[in-house]
Amino acid sequence: MKRILALLSALLIAASFVSCNTANKSADTDKAQAEEVVTDFDADTYYTRLTECVRQIKEKTDFVPDIVLVLGSGLGDFADSVKVVAEIPYGEIKGFPVSTVSGHDGTLIFCELEGKKVAIMNGRVHYYEGYDMQDVVLPLRVLHLLGAQTVILTNAVGAINTDYHVGDFVLNIDHISSFVPSPLIGENIDELGDRFTDMSKVYDEELISATEKIAEKENIATHRGVMVQVTGPQYETPTEIRMYRSLGADTVGMSTVVEAIAAKHMGMRVCCISCITNMAAGLQETISHDEVKSSSDNSAGNFSKLITGLLKEMTV
Repeated sequence: MKRILALLSALLIAASFVSCNTANKSADTDKAQAEEVVTDFDADTYYTRLTECVRQIKEKTDFVPDIVLVLGSGLGDFADSVKVVAEIPYGEIKGFPVSTVSGHDGTLIFCELEGKKVAIMNGRVHYYEGYDMQDVVLPLRVLHLLGAQTVILTNAVGAINTDYHVGDFVLNIDHISSFVPSPLIGENIDELGDRFTDMSKVYDEELISATEKIAEKENIATHRGVMVQVTGPQYETPTEIRMYRSLGADTVGMSTVVEAIAAKHMGMRVCCISCITNMAAGLQETISHDEVKSSSDNSAGNFSKLITGLLKEMTV
């Protein structure tokens, strides 16, 4: 009996040792993985990249923008109507991400519109193109470092809210970012903003109200709504759309929300004007990128009225 008890005791001690050793190895592995994640994003390298992009732009123009206007899918024709002070293709700025999607020209246009100094991003880059989220928001961060304090974001979205129609415009009053990585993940860059950014009021009420007044004057259908950003590039399924609707989303798109987060992180004023180019999955038969671009083209006139009117009313 004593031998049996001694054997059981020895087995328990051995099992305890193995368990402890396994736990220690697991902890070491977790620590190593955590260290690896931290080193994936080097804040110093990223900030140097930002300042180097700024330096290259300053070599080409001394223009200092007050406002950034980001043109989304199919809305690039607006840039054709402006008086250009300087124009720089993204590819000519080393370290600057380059657009690869049809409908996104990929050019920085510096111009004066309605008495305001504006930097137009004629096309944006997307997470689904293979870029990190820090790369997706890099252009906006660079333009902020150049001087811009306000950003007008535009995009093409699908309507989840069945009260909306193709050709209508939606002014974001809030968003859902839970389905995409945050552009603020990684070591914080204090020169850009605080570690923990309040997202209670991302979108500027004064800019929203001004846009609504312009829309009423021009008889343009607009709504206030909540946008959910998804990764893409595939369009959503009907079941996913029902889920997003249950969470409170009115529109869905593959961009913009992360840019709004980065802008808020930097203390910028944010306005987002979305063009409804299609009804979301389950609300129409099929969805295609060609349809999105075509619908954007058809709404270009109203879009131009909203943007020029807003720029005229804005104070910087």
